[in-house]
Amino acid sequence: MLPAVPPFLVGMMAAPLVRRVAKPLVRGVIKTSVGVTFEIRRAVIEAGEEIQGLTAEVVAEKLASSARVRRGSVDGEVMAHGAAVG
Repeated sequence: MLPAVPPFLVGMMAAPLVRRVAKPLVRGVIKTSVGVTFEIRRAVIEAGEEIQGLTAEVVAEKLASSARVRRGSVDGEVMAHGAAVG
């Protein structure tokens, strides 16, 4: 028959071993998590910049389009007035 070993003695003997194994493992997990977080932030920032660039292009196109429409209507009014007057 095996001698009865109190659980706290097993814990006391295993604690240093667990500490030596667990500390590098936990450190690696944290280091990887921080690295992934930085990569995600970088990707989000790049995506935001891309969206801002696309937005600026669309706004520029809309402004150019509305300027052409206004110029055409002004030219049309001048022509209409010019034709009516002359």
